[in-house]
Amino acid sequence: MTRSIIALGVSALVLGSAVSGCAVQSRSVTPAVANGGDAQAVKAAAKAAKRAQRALAKQDAAAAVGFAEEAVRLRPRDAGYRLVLAQSYLKTGRFVAARAAFGDVLALEPDNGRAALNLALTTIAGGDWLAARGVLAEHVTRIPAADHGLALALAGDPAGAVAMLTAAAREPGAGAQVRQNLALALALAGNWQMARVVAATDMSPADVDARMQQWADFAQPHGAADQVATLLGVTPVADAGQPLTLALHAPAPVAPPQLAEKVGAEQIEDAPMQPVPPVTRPPAIVFAAPREVVQALHSRTRIGGDPVVPRRADPATGEWYVQLGAYGSAEGAREAWSRIAQRLARIGEHAPRSTTFRSADGTVYRLSVGGFARGDAEGLCRRLKTAGGDCFVRRQAGDRVAAWARGGIMLAAR
Repeated sequence: MTRSIIALGVSALVLGSAVSGCAVQSRSVTPAVANGGDAQAVKAAAKAAKRAQRALAKQDAAAAVGFAEEAVRLRPRDAGYRLVLAQSYLKTGRFVAARAAFGDVLALEPDNGRAALNLALTTIAGGDWLAARGVLAEHVTRIPAADHGLALALAGDPAGAVAMLTAAAREPGAGAQVRQNLALALALAGNWQMARVVAATDMSPADVDARMQQWADFAQPHGAADQVATLLGVTPVADAGQPLTLALHAPAPVAPPQLAEKVGAEQIEDAPMQPVPPVTRPPAIVFAAPREVVQALHSRTRIGGDPVVPRRADPATGEWYVQLGAYGSAEGAREAWSRIAQRLARIGEHAPRSTTFRSADGTVYRLSVGGFARGDAEGLCRRLKTAGGDCFVRRQAGDRVAAWARGGIMLAAR
């Protein structure tokens, strides 16, 4: 894959200024003694940080790293300097060091959405999708939906990304970036037909053909870092990480020699030597095959048992929903509800909800329960998965009580 994949008229792969920007807010590079230290060090740190910024502006990331490391060495608790350092590492393809540096920024400024997004990207580049999704979930309110959704797709959850970006694309004033990120998420989920439909909203048919070819290459990376590297237009390099001397939190001190004297010499001599296990290189990390977003349509199946009756009205008090599936008809969603409610009784306590969207194959009916706080939604989804079901948690996307469920009685499929 080449950098040409991001050199397109519509930014479908570049996650906005949160990734591509490199300028630090002026307050971060203005000399101040609020963090402690002498005025001379403060002034020298500010000078080094500005030189790093100028180097980044000139695309000289290697020089920027040296200047930024000097600024951080002089002012280790300045989040702005650490952000410049993290971006410098990122531009040189040093994902391990960048991940540590963005983590340090967040430790100093927990509300920094830019650092959170980039921390997620560098974590994805390291192959740790679960940790990356954790970062995205923790900072969901601080990262724009267009950026968050595409990052979620790269972190191995294209279905969740499609749900988030679909909701964002429906918002008034949603722009081309949201739509193109949605199209890419659909492609990564394996729904290429719908990806083409959405992508065509903002470009000519000829451009759509070229875009689909680029995305086809993008969807088949050879290594964990490939997609993020292509996204940023950088080349990954071997990376030992951020120098320990620049770590925000110093390593734990070595125990003083006096403690060793408490152990008798005979104990030390008699202690058996434990064999050291050989160091093995972890297997190469590869991306999992894309998952379809829309579930296979279920044929009508006779389901026995008593009608499923909700125990409460389930008023929507939160914005989080547990999506149970997506079907080709309202009847298919109703039958699925009966099966799911029989699998996990607690699902039947909630009113089934539905929302629709148009695809090239017709109307798709999403089935969900919701109006929860996020923790409650995640807990319910975990219980359903434990019972053998499938689900994922997303935000509200136009869900309403299903028409076939209104009136308070959910009839079992006939």
